Amino acid sequence: MGNLYHNKIAQWVVYVAFFAALAIIPNMVGDSFLLNQFATYCVYGMLALSISLCWGFGGILNLGQGIAFGLGAYGMAMTMQMQSQTESNPIPPFMLNNSLDYLPLLWQPFQSTLLGLILAVTVPTLFCAAFGGIMFRARVSGPFFAIMTLAMLSAFYTIILDRQAYTGGVNGLTPPSAFQFAGVEVDPYSPTAYWVVLFFLTGATFLAKLITQSSFGLVTQAIRDDSERVRFLGYSVAGYETVIYTISGLIAAVAGCCWVMLVQYVSPAQMDVGFSLSIVIWAAIGGRHSLLGSILGALIIQGAQSYLGDTFLATWLLILGGFFIVVVRFLPNGLASLLEVALGLLARPDPTSSPAPDGGRPLPAE
Repeated sequence: MGNLYHNKIAQWVVYVAFFAALAIIPNMVGDSFLLNQFATYCVYGMLALSISLCWGFGGILNLGQGIAFGLGAYGMAMTMQMQSQTESNPIPPFMLNNSLDYLPLLWQPFQSTLLGLILAVTVPTLFCAAFGGIMFRARVSGPFFAIMTLAMLSAFYTIILDRQAYTGGVNGLTPPSAFQFAGVEVDPYSPTAYWVVLFFLTGATFLAKLITQSSFGLVTQAIRDDSERVRFLGYSVAGYETVIYTISGLIAAVAGCCWVMLVQYVSPAQMDVGFSLSIVIWAAIGGRHSLLGSILGALIIQGAQSYLGDTFLATWLLILGGFFIVVVRFLPNGLASLLEVALGLLARPDPTSSPAPDGGRPLPAE
C-alpha cells in the first residue's frame, strides 16, 4: 500500500473536509469581532496559498507578493471610497486636505463599482504578467528574481507613500462605509463577509489544486526541478513560469480586495517588505509543497500572533524566529511533512508478517 499522503482521492477528501469545517465556524462563533478575525485569517491563508503555488510548485521565490496584494487592496479601497461620494461632492476629503480641488483621472473609473472591482483585480494581474514575462524571458530566476521583486516592491511602496494627494500617503485610505454591491451592504463583521472570503479562498484553493494535478502543473513542477532539461525538451519555460506567476498574483489581488472589505483600511504597510516576507514564512512553516499546508501555516502563525503577541509583545518575534529556524532545520518541507511521514510509516509492511510466496517480496498493492 502506497503512502496515503500522495493519493489524489484522499487529498480531495481532506480538502473538502477542511473547508466544510471552516464553513461551520459562523454557526459556532457568536462574537462578531472574532468572526471578522477568522475571516481575516482566511485572507492570509489565500496569500500563503498564492506563494505555495508560485514558490512550492513553480519554484519561483517571490518576495514581493505585497505588490499584487497592495494594488488589489488599493483598488478595492478606492472603489469603496467612491461609493461614499456623491455627484455634488465627488472629491474624497483627504484630497481636499491636500489642496486637490478636482477628482484625478486615476480615480474616475472607480466611480463605477463594477469597473472598480474589475480594475482592482486585473491591474495587479496584468502587472504580474508583464513583469514576469520580461524577467523570465531574460532568464532571470532564483535569488536574482527574488531580489528584483523586492526592488519593485520598494518602488511601489515609495510611490504610494510620496503621492499623498492621490493615495493618502502614510495615512492610507479609510472608506467611511462598508462595501456595497448590487444594493446589498456587506457588514465586515457579519457572517456574509465571512462567507464571501471563504468562497474565494475555497475557489482559489480548488483552482490551484486542479492546476497542480494537470499536465500544465506537471510541466511546471518539472521546470522547478530542472528547468534546463525541460527547455531542451522543447517547452517554453518562460511561458510556463509567467503563467504560474500571474495566477499567483491574481489570487493575491483577490485577497487584497477581501482584506479591505473586512478592515475598511489600506496603507503603504501592505506593501512593506516585512509583510511580504511574512507571507513566505507562513508558506514555509506550513509546507510550501502543500497548498493546504501553506494555508494552515498562515492560520496557525497569525492566530498565534493574535493571541500570544499581546502576551509576549516584542518577544513574540523572537519566538516566531526560533520556530521558523527549527522548522527549516528539521522540517525543510514544513509541518505538512509530519503528516507525510506519519502516513508513510502506516503504509510500511509489517516486518513480523509472513513472507510473501515469491521469495519474501511483498505482493504488489491492488
